[in-house]
Amino acid sequence: MAAIDADDLLPNDRVQQSVLDGDVTQLTRGASNRYAEEGDTFEVDGETFAVVSVERRTLGDFTDADARREGSESLEAYKRRMKRVHPGDFEWDDGSEVLTYRFERR
Repeated sequence: MAAIDADDLLPNDRVQQSVLDGDVTQLTRGASNRYAEEGDTFEVDGETFAVVSVERRTLGDFTDADARREGSESLEAYKRRMKRVHPGDFEWDDGSEVLTYRFERR
């Protein structure tokens, strides 16, 4: 367990604000880098959050529930958002390996 910088896990201010607001309780990133370990903590505007799980999976494992935890209304909305925020360098491939970080406020 370590205290990590929120900027290392959460890619931008909008995502950090969504975590603070409780709209985002997990974040999925590419599997090539590991940004946190289970038990790590981070702070956003003085609020502490703990990483409660880190799961290796594929994009094909994603469900509507995952999309809602990531701040989207559905899996289809999540896919559209990923393509919009990663223009030109993202294509949804069910076989792509990713790491899903779940966290909760302490």
